[in-house]
Amino acid sequence: MLNSVLSIKIKQRLNKLDSQDYDNIECWQIVEAFNKAQVEWTRRQLHGINLVKEGDEESNRRKDDLQVLLNTQPLSVANQQVFYSGAIPENYLQWKRVDAYAKKECCDHRRMTIYLAEEANVNLLLRDKGKQPNFEWAETFATLKNNLVNIYTNDDFAIESAQLTYYRQPVKIQIEGCVDPYTGVASTADVQCEFKDDIIEVIIDEAASILAGDIESGNQFSRGSETAERNN
Repeated sequence: MLNSVLSIKIKQRLNKLDSQDYDNIECWQIVEAFNKAQVEWTRRQLHGINLVKEGDEESNRRKDDLQVLLNTQPLSVANQQVFYSGAIPENYLQWKRVDAYAKKECCDHRRMTIYLAEEANVNLLLRDKGKQPNFEWAETFATLKNNLVNIYTNDDFAIESAQLTYYRQPVKIQIEGCVDPYTGVASTADVQCEFKDDIIEVIIDEAASILAGDIESGNQFSRGSETAERNN
């Protein structure tokens, strides 16, 4: 969907199309509200806080709607003795999985099955014979801490390579020529929303609701919120 169409639809939902009163909506407000709505919609679908209570990959619709945000990239890891540590990408939003190949002097490299664990349980997991890192069974666990992925080895084997699969942040839209009041810089090109048009329609309703709340327009706020949620 073109940003020009997106802007018209948002103004129409707010009953501000061609309005000349003091409630005119500027382009930067549309951009900020739409980008905020994208993140809110995505987090709600991933966690399952929506009308049908479907979370990440719990239905074909969720798989289809959110697949555009799934990303896989190599994870550069460093040996920290008990675990190998790698930095989370800047556009990271939510965990999906981490894959790694490990090696040991006595054996060939193996692809490990890695479970995401709680940082609070690390000491218990390292002590538990059934859950601690095990090269023979090709199983271990990882934790998230301080924007790092920590893959535990218990100093028993080495991680050769790793890659992280995760949900990334949605690409922020930009409208050409629109000046960001926070930076004072004008956008040099249009950046369109990456979601499908049917999802954009839902996000438009949510963005209109955000703007309606900002200008204290109760009717449009209620309509936008209800419509966005009903069509999830």
